[in-house]
Amino acid sequence: MRHLHSLMLAGTGSDVGKSIVATALCRIFRQDGYHPAPFKAQNMALNSYATPDGLEIGRAQAVQAEAAGIDCHTDMNPLLLKPQSDHTSQVVLNGRPAGNQSAYSYFRREGRDELRQAVNAAYDRLAARYNPIVMEGAGSISELNLRDTDLVNLPMARYAGADVFLVGDIDRGGVFASVYGSIALQTEEDRRLIKGIIINKFRGDLRLFDDGRRMLEDICGVPVLGVIPYFNDIHIEEEDSVALSQKSATAERGKLNVAVVMLRHLSNYTDFDALEQDPRIHLFYTNNTDDLAKADMIILPGTKSTLSDLYELRRNGCAQAIVRAHRQGATVLGICGGYQMMGVEVCDPDHVEGDIERLPGLGLLPVTTTMSGRKQTQQVVCQYGSGYEIHMGETRPFGHALMQPLLQLGDGRNDGCLVDHKCMGTYVHGILDNAAFVDFLLEPYASLMAERSKPFDYQTYKEQQYDRLADHVRRVLDMERIYHILTND
Repeated sequence: MRHLHSLMLAGTGSDVGKSIVATALCRIFRQDGYHPAPFKAQNMALNSYATPDGLEIGRAQAVQAEAAGIDCHTDMNPLLLKPQSDHTSQVVLNGRPAGNQSAYSYFRREGRDELRQAVNAAYDRLAARYNPIVMEGAGSISELNLRDTDLVNLPMARYAGADVFLVGDIDRGGVFASVYGSIALQTEEDRRLIKGIIINKFRGDLRLFDDGRRMLEDICGVPVLGVIPYFNDIHIEEEDSVALSQKSATAERGKLNVAVVMLRHLSNYTDFDALEQDPRIHLFYTNNTDDLAKADMIILPGTKSTLSDLYELRRNGCAQAIVRAHRQGATVLGICGGYQMMGVEVCDPDHVEGDIERLPGLGLLPVTTTMSGRKQTQQVVCQYGSGYEIHMGETRPFGHALMQPLLQLGDGRNDGCLVDHKCMGTYVHGILDNAAFVDFLLEPYASLMAERSKPFDYQTYKEQQYDRLADHVRRVLDMERIYHILTND
């Protein structure tokens, strides 16, 4: 195979579709016989994943690695920022927590050289094993005030010698200004790195933008490599949770209605993607007490701030609504932070999360949790399949209570707590990707569902979606020209 240059998908702004295009290209290069790998020097997300060696990266790079057909590794996302509030984030470096920092202190010049060396070294290790490296920028490439401290956009592309493809979102409007402005604001050296433009999220007949393509090429001096149509019938796990609350909370007859509690610091919401695609289930996100009362099953998800979110649930009435719904027959399942909240209490004597030292939980499980600064990250197997742990805190029986574990893990440990078939909690993310566990959850509801369809095979479904995404993007991208760019100096 020809050796390809690395490429970077940079953006005119946030949420223009860089991640999804990177996922598509990882799959396309794999289909074409290459051995690609994703790379994002710095990611900011609450949606994370545990690598096979028990370290933590952004979920988007794990998804891209899956599309590329390889195991994920921290070198694909050496720097992960996990927001804890509007002003502070936990810094995860090479898969391990490296402390908390405010945005102001993080983006100062002091200490940037050390971080830059770390992300560059990660790229070098990755590039020695894979080709091509499908790099992803972050946000907009034209944040001039951050140029000197930028670790992830064009400075990273310069280091890698990558060809940069600029992604613009036409659906939000102003695509000519955003694309032209993003290029015009770069230094002359960085402008030379930008080898192509990709227009994303186009609605309607693509022929209507033929003149627009020519105009963009004329004013920017850069070729338009493709216009990607908007799609809503291909499912790829999302990096951001912006649209979760828009999923309908209207109960559907003939299906199991599952409510995921919408927490302020909700994390790892991809835990529920398999349920969302299961034809037996109608899943929605809510923090409305009336919506919770309609649900057959309520899931308390993971959170980056257990005590803060538990406080809010008690304040807004959701905690009481969940307990009431359970008494009236609804199943309640807690995952990670949600599992901690379902216990008798959550304690934080060392102020790991903040100023709150103790809060009463929902009292649905006979457990108590004490927060700690040590983070547990690892992939696990259990009697239902596989998953992964990413959590801080230790959960144990409350007082002299007897606690029946939910899962028996492959390393001999027990996990979680099972009160009965309608009340349980676990630390294992991804447990709902396993058809055997979902069927266990659905057993009490056979009479509610119009048809007992076959168990939903989420892994096969995801592979089909990656192929559909690759087909969708390949049809409209000029792959011949892209390969020409990636093989010529």
